Amino acid sequence: MSQHLGDPARHFFMTRGVARVMGVNLGDALNSGQLEPQRYADMVTRCRGCALVEACEEWLAAQTLISTAPPPGCCNSNDLCRLRDLH
Repeated sequence: MSQHLGDPARHFFMTRGVARVMGVNLGDALNSGQLEPQRYADMVTRCRGCALVEACEEWLAAQTLISTAPPPGCCNSNDLCRLRDLH
């Protein structure tokens, strides 16, 4: 049985949104070589398969300041924290 993946555009923007709330610009990370294109694609794919989409969207909507951590249970936590720590 294959895993259902969510809409690529929705999860692309969710991945970027969580990164942005953490003070990480994924485009800059790509341009500087801190993030490889395949790893970025893998992050979006992991987000697409996440079961916590609604909770993540609620978390994103509630953020008004830079957060030191992604939402609880984020499947991209390791990558996002690594990129945050590089800044």
